[in-house]
Amino acid sequence: MNDVILSRIAEALTWTGRYVERADATGRILDAYLHRLLEDPWRDEDAACRSLYAILGMDAGGERVDMQQVLDQLAFDARSTGSIEGALGAARLNARSAREAISSEMWECLNSTWHALADQRMAARRTGPYAYLELVRRRAALFFGLADSTMSRDDSWRFVVLGRSLERVDMTVRLLSVRVLDAVHAPDWPTLLSASGADEAYARVNGGFGDTPRVAEFLLLDRDFPRSALHALTTAEECLTALGRPRQDPARRPIGRLRTRLEYLDTHSLEDQLPVLLGDLQQACMASADAVAERFFPYQGPVEWAQEGA
Repeated sequence: MNDVILSRIAEALTWTGRYVERADATGRILDAYLHRLLEDPWRDEDAACRSLYAILGMDAGGERVDMQQVLDQLAFDARSTGSIEGALGAARLNARSAREAISSEMWECLNSTWHALADQRMAARRTGPYAYLELVRRRAALFFGLADSTMSRDDSWRFVVLGRSLERVDMTVRLLSVRVLDAVHAPDWPTLLSASGADEAYARVNGGFGDTPRVAEFLLLDRDFPRSALHALTTAEECLTALGRPRQDPARRPIGRLRTRLEYLDTHSLEDQLPVLLGDLQQACMASADAVAERFFPYQGPVEWAQEGA
C-alpha cells in the first residue's frame, strides 16, 4: 500500500479510538448527572445542565435549560461528533475505512451498536435514557476489550490506543476544570468521581467516597487507575515510542514533559497548581495530537464525516 493509503488508515484508527472513548466518557458524565438529579430532586437542574455544557465546551445560552435539551444535544444528535450518537457514527465510519487493520469482531461491535441506537433512543424518550447510556458504556468497553484481545500489538493497535489515551486525558481535564474553575456550575466531588468511572476504584484506594479535593489527586496522579491522566499519558507515550519516533519527537515531547511533571509532582502543592496544570495538560494533548497528524497523516484533503442512512 502507498503512503497515502497508510496515512489514511492510521488517521482512521486514531479517530476511531478517540470517538469511541468520547462516546463512553460522555455517556458516563450524563449518567452521573442524571443519577444525582434523581437522588436530590431539589438540586438546580438548570445549573447541572450548564455544568454539563461547560464540561463539553458548549454554550448553554441565556435561557433556562433542562435535561431533555441536554440529552437531545449531547446524546442523540447524530450530526455532531460532540454527542454520543455522532461520535459513534464517526467511529463506525472510520473503522469501516480501516477494516483491514481491525478485527471483524471490533467492526461488528461498532456496526451493531450504531444500528441499535435508534431503538434505544426511542425507548429513552419513553422510559428514560439509562438503558441507552448503559448500552453505550458496555459496547465501548467491549470494543476496547476486543482491540486488546483480537489485535496484534502492532502499529494498528497502537494508533487505536493512542487515540483513546489522548481523548481520555482531555475528558478528565475537562471534568476537573469545571470543578476547579467554574464554581457557579461546578459538580461536587462524588459526581465527578462517578462521571469518571472512578468511584469504586477511589473508594478502594482511599477507604471511602469522601467529598474531598483528593479526588483530583487520584484522577491526575494515580499510576494504577487506567483513566487517570498519568496512566493515559504514559500509555500514549509508550505508543509513540513503539511507533519509532526519535527522542525529540514533537508528538512525544509535550506529553512526555507533562507525564514527568505529574510523576514527580509534590501532592501537597497540587491544589495550588491545579488551574495552571489543567491548562498545561490540555495544551500538551492538543500539541501532541497536532504533531501526530502532521507526522502520520500528511496528505491533503481530509475525509469528512457525513450522516449515513441505516
